[in-house]
Amino acid sequence: MSKANNGANLGFESKLWEMADKLRGHMDASEYKHVVLGLIFLKYISDAFQHKYDELAATAETEYTDPEDRDEYLADNIFWVPPEARWEKIQAQAPQPTIGKVIDEAMTAIERENPSLKGVLPKDYSRPTLDKTRLGELVKLVGDIDLKARESGVRDPLGRVYEYFLGRFAAAEGKGGGEFYTPQCVVQLLVQMIEPYKGRVYDPCCGSGGMFVQSEKFVEEHGGRLGDIAVYGQESNPTTWKLARMNLAIRGIDADLGPHQADSFHNDLHKDLKADYILANPPFNMSDWGGERLKEDVRWKYGVPPANNANYAWIQHFIHHLGPNGIAGFVMANGSMSTSTTAELAIRKGIIEDDLVDCIIALPGQLFYTTQIPVCLWFLARNKKADPKRGYRDRSGETLFIDARRMGQLVDRVHRELTAEDIDTIAGVYHAWRSEGGEYEDKPGWWQSATLEDIKGHGYVLTPGRYVGAEEQEDDGVPFEEKMAELTAQLYEQFAKSDALEATIKKNLEVLGYGE
Repeated sequence: MSKANNGANLGFESKLWEMADKLRGHMDASEYKHVVLGLIFLKYISDAFQHKYDELAATAETEYTDPEDRDEYLADNIFWVPPEARWEKIQAQAPQPTIGKVIDEAMTAIERENPSLKGVLPKDYSRPTLDKTRLGELVKLVGDIDLKARESGVRDPLGRVYEYFLGRFAAAEGKGGGEFYTPQCVVQLLVQMIEPYKGRVYDPCCGSGGMFVQSEKFVEEHGGRLGDIAVYGQESNPTTWKLARMNLAIRGIDADLGPHQADSFHNDLHKDLKADYILANPPFNMSDWGGERLKEDVRWKYGVPPANNANYAWIQHFIHHLGPNGIAGFVMANGSMSTSTTAELAIRKGIIEDDLVDCIIALPGQLFYTTQIPVCLWFLARNKKADPKRGYRDRSGETLFIDARRMGQLVDRVHRELTAEDIDTIAGVYHAWRSEGGEYEDKPGWWQSATLEDIKGHGYVLTPGRYVGAEEQEDDGVPFEEKMAELTAQLYEQFAKSDALEATIKKNLEVLGYGE
């Protein structure tokens, strides 16, 4: 296992991961994920409950508060945890062979007492294939998270551990799994670019909810409050939908993910939603999306997307849900920028001519666990006119292209990450370009502001490499004649070495009886 942390701080989380992973034994990461994350969630709601319980118990004599009054918990948006599901009871039974049954009953009791969690929690800890000794040790490990967090001076330890473990499970599952998770550096870049300070944030293929967690972090880091943004999401995979529900609950994020999992194309749960911000990482080049059943759909303003690739169906779904001043940032496979199939080219041309494309970024390869294909980020703005409130200049007829393929650093043999400096640089360029009075300048080889006419001249291809040109080479001050003489001498020296090597090989072949 690599030491990649995918953006989280290397600290107590990584130590916990190593310990939890040791207890995995021969179980698949995809299966173990639900065992571990379910326990972390159980610990979280039990801790939140216990904190409130202790507060109420402390004022029982003076203010007549009752720590067993469930209304006190509901009023503070805290889950009510019945006695049999409280962590201390579970931990006390960790060494027993019945621990699986105890956890299942705790999960069932919590769902029964909290209807909003109905059908969300895993309840198969008593299955015979789950080693109960290892499970007991895992319960103890999760129980010690607070202790380890205190030693490391960490706040919000369970939320951080949940998020960190999601990333590590995505890495462990690798290709064919891990689709529930978008690498944290990509999410951070998307969020830093569009700056969702206040309003409705939507992700129609929300996976485990990483876009929302990062959006809330952004709001809090910039002086806003939890609740300044309203979160709307949807996810088609039922187990991933449950992970997202737990991930958001553990961070205290009140989100509308619909009453159940559902496919955004065939059962849009937020039909009337017009979002201020859309953040998404839809599945790449999805070929089996049922497009043939949606030919007359109202969302296909720019044309019917092909039935064998959902990329332009996702793009039009985003546009359909974008509010009058909304901005969308999403991940796409690189083919989306240049595909020339009749249907896709016509749709892209329509979107470009309607002046929706604000920025395109080509990303380095190897950022994702699930695929090695190169990807890009699209940013679409419904309104590019000047917006003094937000400090935006009039960008009508302009698009910014950024070629970030040479950014990032390898974190192991096959995975790369954008560094915090890379993210600041890219977002900084976009903000300078977008802002009134921003100090933006084109940088050959890296970024270039292009006009609608430029894009038409390139046949509506949006690949940044077409626009940014070649990087300027730094002048080393050596006169051309001098440099040429030096390079020629080096070349002739290499020719001579090559001739000598060839002669040696021929001689050896003769000795072996294979001469000419």
